[in-house]
Amino acid sequence: MKRMRFEIIRGGVSVAAFLLATWGAILWAAPIVPEGVVWEEGIEYTRPDGEPLLLNLARPKAGDGPFPAVICIHGGGFRAGSRDGYDALCVRLAARGYVAATISYRLAPQHRFPAAVHDTKAAVRWLRANAAKYAVDPARIGVTGGSAGGHLAQFLGVTAHVPQFEGEGGHAEQSSAVECVVNVYGPSDFTKSYGKSVDAHEVLPLWFGGNLDTHRDLHIQGSPLYWVTPDAAPTLCIHGTDDKYVAYEQAVWLVDRLKASAVHAELVTLEGAGHGFKGADAEQADVALFEFFNRRLKTPKAR
Repeated sequence: MKRMRFEIIRGGVSVAAFLLATWGAILWAAPIVPEGVVWEEGIEYTRPDGEPLLLNLARPKAGDGPFPAVICIHGGGFRAGSRDGYDALCVRLAARGYVAATISYRLAPQHRFPAAVHDTKAAVRWLRANAAKYAVDPARIGVTGGSAGGHLAQFLGVTAHVPQFEGEGGHAEQSSAVECVVNVYGPSDFTKSYGKSVDAHEVLPLWFGGNLDTHRDLHIQGSPLYWVTPDAAPTLCIHGTDDKYVAYEQAVWLVDRLKASAVHAELVTLEGAGHGFKGADAEQADVALFEFFNRRLKTPKAR
């Protein structure tokens, strides 16, 4: 029987913030796992301050690998959401020849920036440290996420060599660099979010410990736009022009900055789409994501 799950909305978390957890889904079901995929749930990848953080992982059953890998990061305004929202995508990626993991990370307001950044980097390092066990090619690890997860994915792509964001999540001998990023309506510049987003005034003070007036320095530090260098990972941004939570221009700014730094960057614009794709918009976003990962990750890197 298919297991069904209803996520509990925590006290003080709005329905709007909860909707950011996935591409528009509130009701999540255990993924239907095809015969050719191995599915594992609840694998601990790090334990910051004694708090176990878990991931779910899907991988091809046949073949020796090593396979390219994709880490999926859920959204939820940095204060809500669940890794289970990306279970189905992980299974679909595994059916296409990837090892795919969806991760939990520490949430605000209990855990402020950069705790979630430290956790996502720990997940990349964990995957590299366990590459032989799961038949992963450590040179071909990509990342994706939506909304807050898109931001965290993008942050991985632009801060691979910034020690202050590594944290102490284990496997320090491994790199947290990723080969490419698919950023689905993730913010790039928090200093320009207020007044352009229906909930930035609620979400960002919880994550940064204050608003733009009192914590401008952290808003700048937490913005991927300000960390772009020529070493940034190739990036695909997917964004709707009618997004009320993360303005479409946030993707434009990021792609322009990446291109100005001679980094490969693409923008898929979904005209009239909001925050949380549905129907044809969701289908177009899926096609773009799979095509980008195939181009950037399917060919083994020279040793």
